[in-house]
Amino acid sequence: MLNIGVIGVGYLGQHHARIYSGLEGVRLVGVVDIDMGRAEEIAKKYGCNAYTDYREILDKVDALSIVTPTISHYHIAMDCITAGKHVLIEKPITNSVEEADRLIEESQKRDIIIQVGHLERFNPVFPVILRLVNKPIFIETERLSPFLGRGIDVDITLDLLIHDIDIILALLKSDKPVSIKDIKATGSKVMTENIDIAKAWIDFDNGSQALLTASRISFEKSRKLKIFQEDAYFLVDYQNMEIKRFFMDGEKINHESININKEEPLKEEIRDFIDCIINRRRPIVSAMEGRDAIRIALEINRIIKERKEVFNEAND
Repeated sequence: MLNIGVIGVGYLGQHHARIYSGLEGVRLVGVVDIDMGRAEEIAKKYGCNAYTDYREILDKVDALSIVTPTISHYHIAMDCITAGKHVLIEKPITNSVEEADRLIEESQKRDIIIQVGHLERFNPVFPVILRLVNKPIFIETERLSPFLGRGIDVDITLDLLIHDIDIILALLKSDKPVSIKDIKATGSKVMTENIDIAKAWIDFDNGSQALLTASRISFEKSRKLKIFQEDAYFLVDYQNMEIKRFFMDGEKINHESININKEEPLKEEIRDFIDCIINRRRPIVSAMEGRDAIRIALEINRIIKERKEVFNEAND
């Protein structure tokens, strides 16, 4: 029996607690939140103890989910790792590549598993499309969300765009490391003090190209992926868990819908985390994948901010 804790039981953390409480071979020992009223509410609902300080739970658990604001990920994760606890860290893994590298180094030293919560990798459409894709020529992503007031402690590149960065890296992964030739990007602050909308164009050394769009001030919600390769074009709808394949049929373009066995992505992600602990295997989204995604997200950030500075100077 694995003893588990959840640190942070806001909008997403409450679902971590719900799923752990219903898994076989797992005991949800406690939930942690700086708001004791919230911690007690979730603890009562799922039959565990409530805490306001995560350090009080470390000697009672084997592993933890860290579902707190990004700025706190590094310090909480490092405390958990040095205490010998496996961690599932919600994306992004940290605020910087340097912090991610320090977590990786410490986890390797102590033989600790770090899984990063890039949830879209566990959407049931993704393993299907991964099997179908072969040397994509062009990839386009769209991730739009109404303004919800969550995740605004970081730029949208680390909040939403990072999902698609991780997906693209996974699609292009082969025997050779994925390397980038050039990035062009633009974006803007609108509702917050951080970047709220962003668009990036990435040229990869293998000849593939990608166009990424993300907004957290949209009137509609949309999470879509388009992949163009030599023999087909795929349209992936993460939200509705649908895949359509378009292909040449004689002299016309035909299409088909591909069957998807719909599952709850977060439940699949947490099951994978538990399996990694039990069977001592590397997670599908390890700390290394998490670090690679933030490296590109932060580079897009840098380009957007430098572009804004040049524009402002030109207009002074």
